[in-house]
Amino acid sequence: MAQPQQQEHYTYADYLTWGSENRYELIGGEVRAMSPAPSIIHQEIVLALANQLFESLRDDPCRLLISPVDVRLNADAADDTVIQPDLVVVCDEDKIGADCVVGAPTLVVEVLSPSSARYDRLVKFNLYRDSGVPEYWIVDPESRTLQVNIWFNGGYLASIHDESETVESTSIPGCLVDLGSVFPSAK
Repeated sequence: MAQPQQQEHYTYADYLTWGSENRYELIGGEVRAMSPAPSIIHQEIVLALANQLFESLRDDPCRLLISPVDVRLNADAADDTVIQPDLVVVCDEDKIGADCVVGAPTLVVEVLSPSSARYDRLVKFNLYRDSGVPEYWIVDPESRTLQVNIWFNGGYLASIHDESETVESTSIPGCLVDLGSVFPSAK
């Protein structure tokens, strides 16, 4: 299978030629190889969140999508940014294509891994903010917390929640997550 060739700037068209042996993200035309499969704890948290979000959205027109799903944040411009968040909720049906999400999802969730924590907290934080993602959740398995970032006046307002709380999405009223059942029990 093809892999990215050495060049300075890539687009979604280039991305489509790389095959599926490895996973990549494309941010501003730069390639980032994604780490091997996430840890078991990471996947348990993603599954627990997905279950709760799915139940909360059962009677809602919003759709929950689980990674790997391509999200093209600037398809109407340079089309040089393709990311694969752990979870996305899209409330605008027109943004869901046959193969990817085109435009900013309503809610993006990233579960931190040791290899991606800095990237998710800095690069993706700025990317989601600059792309107009209304709500970005960062789940930290180590501290057992959820950082909720809400779009406000061109930036994000952040709040931190621990496993004793139930959190409601600001962008999707009625969409609730009980953090106590998200984090795996200590074994």
